[in-house]
Amino acid sequence: MTSQQQFPDGFLWGGATAANQIEGASNEGGKGPNIADVLPGGKIRLKILTEPGFDFKMDTEKYRYPNHEAIDFYHRYKEDIALFAEMGFKAFRLSIAWSRIFPNGDETEPNQEGIDFYHRVFDELIKHNIEPVVTISHYEMPLHLVTEYGGWRNRKVIKFFERYVTAIFTAYKDKVKYWMTFNEINSALVMPIMSLGFSRLEDEKANEQAVFQGFHHQFVASSIATKIGHELIPDSKIGCMIIYTPVYPYDCHPNNVLDALEKEQLFNYFCADVHVRGEYPSFIHRYFKKHDINVEMEPGDLELIKKYPVDYLALSYYMSRTETADYSGMEKSSGNIITGVKNPHLKASDWGWEIDPVGLRISLKNLYDRYRIPLFVVENGLGAFDKVEKDGTIQDDYRIDYLREHIIAIREAIADGVEVMGYTSWGCIDLVSASTGEYSKRYGYIYVDKHDDGSGTMERKKKASFYWYKKVIETNGQEL
Repeated sequence: MTSQQQFPDGFLWGGATAANQIEGASNEGGKGPNIADVLPGGKIRLKILTEPGFDFKMDTEKYRYPNHEAIDFYHRYKEDIALFAEMGFKAFRLSIAWSRIFPNGDETEPNQEGIDFYHRVFDELIKHNIEPVVTISHYEMPLHLVTEYGGWRNRKVIKFFERYVTAIFTAYKDKVKYWMTFNEINSALVMPIMSLGFSRLEDEKANEQAVFQGFHHQFVASSIATKIGHELIPDSKIGCMIIYTPVYPYDCHPNNVLDALEKEQLFNYFCADVHVRGEYPSFIHRYFKKHDINVEMEPGDLELIKKYPVDYLALSYYMSRTETADYSGMEKSSGNIITGVKNPHLKASDWGWEIDPVGLRISLKNLYDRYRIPLFVVENGLGAFDKVEKDGTIQDDYRIDYLREHIIAIREAIADGVEVMGYTSWGCIDLVSASTGEYSKRYGYIYVDKHDDGSGTMERKKKASFYWYKKVIETNGQEL
């Protein structure tokens, strides 16, 4: 398929990962344990993420912990980056593991071995003319900050985060221009454990109070990071990052339309409004009053948030969500931590995530109309079972079809006038799934011979999508 609509010059084509899902080497180089290290692999993980009562302890006799080894990017980064370069990546989104830099999170001086590791990774990327796009906190919170301080509920964590960002901005100021503060910050509305650092509380009212208090501390921390970043790296671009799932009303009944709007405001726009507009949105005050939520703030917090908004808005997009005010007798869907009712017009992936490329165009139009700042699609992809054929090939045409339709949606949004900086598809190399801790849920252009039972050689193989994406980048999206 050939398109006459050009992607802009300098469009950042590439792929995205997270340290805890690719690096492995969980106890090497002075790294301390983080939240992902204590999450077991398998379906039990989703239960832990969304239900109360997790104690942040490991049971190695009962469970596997795939994040400890992941795909061993820590030792194989040169090989992997060479493959990204072969595809023609312009950008690679990765995260820094906070506990590699500050193993406990509350030290006063950074761990030099951790600093040196990311220097080597960034140098390798720069050697191949690949722009690093760095997430500062991507579900990588040091475990000590969870068990000793209660995660982001505790205002003290702001100071620890400030120390962390100062260390990495100082270390990498000549190597990294694009930064994001928190990965999928709004995910905490559903699962606070990975981004806010505490297990969902039994009492729903107490849980909401804790979540919004944690959010406020993160908003302050994000503004501090933006301030420091602009001071230490004058040409830097500091962004925030959200999960975006457009919310459709199941039908045109006004109650369902209003219900969908209110759910979209809370999930999709609350965190982004504070980051981008620099203030709490009007709709949230009624929500706080209705739910008896009282967010403690210190003098100067709101002024700081207002003074240091983000430069761009990054988003993950995997699916849309269909909602109704009354779930009685309705078939529920499953998806990326968010459930709604089943959309009869959409097909779903092997993991039940509804596939909706048009929803990505809707998302980009909605966000740009609301904020008028550059957007960056930093996650999008298809988790699927891949099969290695007898001749060693992996024919993942289903993934190509998925990605093609979503890239077309971005192209059409750009034609609509939306400013999109780039596209880094999720899991450009197979990795450990965040939500289920599985290897078998594969996203990559590059197959990694590693399996849920722990077996595998870690050998890398190029899938059919590898060659397809190479052509997409080569032609700046002209040949899809």
